Amino acid sequence: MKIVLGISSFFHDSAAALICDGNIIAAAQEERFTRIKHDSSFPLNAIKYILEEWGGVPADIDSICFYEKPFLKFERILENVHSFAPKGLGTFLQLVPEWLGHKLNIRKTISYHLKELGIKDYVVYYPEHHLSHAASAFYPSPFDESAIVTIDGVGEWATTTIMHGKQNSIEKLKEIKYPHSLGLLYSAFTSFCGFKVNDGEYKLMGLAPYSDSDSLIQRELIEKIKSNLIKIYPDGSFVLDIKYFTLTSMLTIYHEKKWTELFHIGPNKDTSLTIDPLYIHMSAAIQKITEEIYSKIICHAKDITQSNNLCLSGGVALNCVANGMMKELNLFENIWIQPAAGDAGSAIGCALATYYINSKKNRITNKIDTMEGSLLGPSYSTEHIKKSLDKKKANYIELPDNELYVRVAKLISEGNIIGWFKDRMEFGPRALGNRSILADARNPSMQKIINQKIKFREQFRPFAPIVLEEDAEKYFQFSGSSNYMLFVAKIHENITTLSPENYSNFSLREKLYLKKSTLPSITHVNYTARLQTISKESNQACYHLLKEFKRQTTCSVLINTSFNQNNEPIVCSPEDAYNCFMNTGIDFLIIDNFLLEKKLQSEPR
Repeated sequence: MKIVLGISSFFHDSAAALICDGNIIAAAQEERFTRIKHDSSFPLNAIKYILEEWGGVPADIDSICFYEKPFLKFERILENVHSFAPKGLGTFLQLVPEWLGHKLNIRKTISYHLKELGIKDYVVYYPEHHLSHAASAFYPSPFDESAIVTIDGVGEWATTTIMHGKQNSIEKLKEIKYPHSLGLLYSAFTSFCGFKVNDGEYKLMGLAPYSDSDSLIQRELIEKIKSNLIKIYPDGSFVLDIKYFTLTSMLTIYHEKKWTELFHIGPNKDTSLTIDPLYIHMSAAIQKITEEIYSKIICHAKDITQSNNLCLSGGVALNCVANGMMKELNLFENIWIQPAAGDAGSAIGCALATYYINSKKNRITNKIDTMEGSLLGPSYSTEHIKKSLDKKKANYIELPDNELYVRVAKLISEGNIIGWFKDRMEFGPRALGNRSILADARNPSMQKIINQKIKFREQFRPFAPIVLEEDAEKYFQFSGSSNYMLFVAKIHENITTLSPENYSNFSLREKLYLKKSTLPSITHVNYTARLQTISKESNQACYHLLKEFKRQTTCSVLINTSFNQNNEPIVCSPEDAYNCFMNTGIDFLIIDNFLLEKKLQSEPR
């Protein structure tokens, strides 16, 4: 038996994963336990959890693997500082204690933290960052052979790679190196448009559709970006003009003075509904350019691998709009995307790479994947939940499954918002039906209510639907499954309402609140949605709830958004769920089979 512990930490979204003979036993992000969003610290709490989930003897762990090569990354940082000296020297001097303290001495750091857990006598491995990404996508996929594309900000040197996976091996075929990075370019626009780097990229993606696709300003911005910031080649490779970027700082990335001169506007300070339209057009322009580069890289991967299968990972693989576009190209018969495509998923990737490359064992595959629906986090016993609720002096009832589904479906149809907490927590950035907020997608007020009273976030942000897999084609122009909410699809024409002739001239607010379909609260301004399909195999509890909701209403679609407030990680424990329930406008809370009504709780909000 081979036990491998994978660790990703010290940049953002620290995580840990445990692999036993190629099987993923458990994986979790540190932020879920510390309640610090994007926590980058050593994932000690996550490791404690996965050891508990495994239930084995810690001393039996054979290998520890870290998701990148620290010395190679430090070499890139040193060379970067040298190239731009004296600029960035102050930032570098701030980083020196951190690097000399624990980042370069990662073996010592690992030993220090794991010794108290009884983990000892292990070998430490350091797969390259992009190999960890590629492994996280290929090894859990259902494919024996596949093209693998990874695109992110930067690892050690690589920012984009094309690899080819065959059985238990992965071969690198092409790469683009730092400072030329699609991820960093997208993050630069994220920052310039007023959102946080490594956090707000999905907000930029959600803002982009508010710009009309035929907008003259959008086309002019695309041309300006291509003429000044990036040169794109037919195979998808590209070169950035680095004079427009402050590559010695990860806080802004762009050169403020040069960008202000180029775009005739400074960095955005307002992300409300009164945002300057130029930033909306700018978000659409960089999204279109991302899609163009993405599609060219995918085409090139097809050409050089001649594979019928494609695996995707890296932060850019979370751009579900680009994924939807890429799926429509029909270049590959099968596509599989790692649901935790960012750095957190590299904890799984580095562990699987270490296992398969060292052991030479044949891979374990099945017709779906081996990610267990990405439901790899903690679950809680009935006894634990009851004790937690009693400690809070909560008012609750316990219902059997069949009664619970009937009751919750009726509550949703009556306009209530549900906090839904079931079984094991999701691994990755998406709530996939186990730590979710659910509501009626038919209710035109729900997007506004949830954004303002529960999520406390930007009002323009769309919500994703969950739908019974067998009914997906009734509502969306989409075939197949989308278990991990990683594709955007068009709303089916038979449920949309015609937009006014002058729709392109509407303001952001007018587009937002126009009823666009019979499922208005999940229909984005461009008549699309980021959908998750639910089957009995992928999520049994959500499947039964959707079936019951369909029985009561004839509709098998619900809003599904992550169970958290803005700037807070997704809830992990019953305690987290109760706190979020009491501090937001959620009407009812379900924790496994316990049901709580807000009005009956005595604790002040």
